[in-house]
Amino acid sequence: MKSMLKDAAILFVITLAAGLLLGCVYQLTKEPIARQEALAKERASREVFSDAASFAGLEGFEEEAAQAVLDAGGYAGASVNEVQTALDGDGNALGYVITVTSHEGYGGDIQFTVGVRADGTLNGISLLSIAETAGLGMQAGDVLVPQFAGKNAYPYVYTKTGAAADNEIDAISGATVTTKAVTDGVNAGLYYFHTALNGAGEGAAHEE
Repeated sequence: MKSMLKDAAILFVITLAAGLLLGCVYQLTKEPIARQEALAKERASREVFSDAASFAGLEGFEEEAAQAVLDAGGYAGASVNEVQTALDGDGNALGYVITVTSHEGYGGDIQFTVGVRADGTLNGISLLSIAETAGLGMQAGDVLVPQFAGKNAYPYVYTKTGAAADNEIDAISGATVTTKAVTDGVNAGLYYFHTALNGAGEGAAHEE
């Protein structure tokens, strides 16, 4: 009996120490991780809106409300997670940076930013998180991303036979699922822009 109590006490002390250690590690790494994530978002915003002087979070934006808009438009496979207004040096709105997550990737969620000007022109997209198959879907950054830059041809479709129109995107060879996920995600972001943001002005933004 004493041996059992002793073993239980030792196990309790070990578990407590491990828990405290994990808590300390979390506290030590939480802020650096948050800073790195913020820097990654800032870089992604700059990539899709290089002429913006600053970015401001959209006043009153709610993910649940955004999802309702996407669901109603047939884009239930994607989510809009964040919207920032791209501002010039005088604080005038140039367009928006929309953070989109596509839930249809082969390897899981694919998250990226979409830069769209006030007239609907797509500046481009920048990948934030992707875990597709190496040598196939992971080519999205090289194959898909450049094809969305500087276009105003929503909605976009992918093709396996070579793009022949502005709204056509060449699929990654052997990675149709990834191609579809990214293309549908871009369309979801643009649908949200046209449905919920088109006409929203700088007064709807606040500096961060």
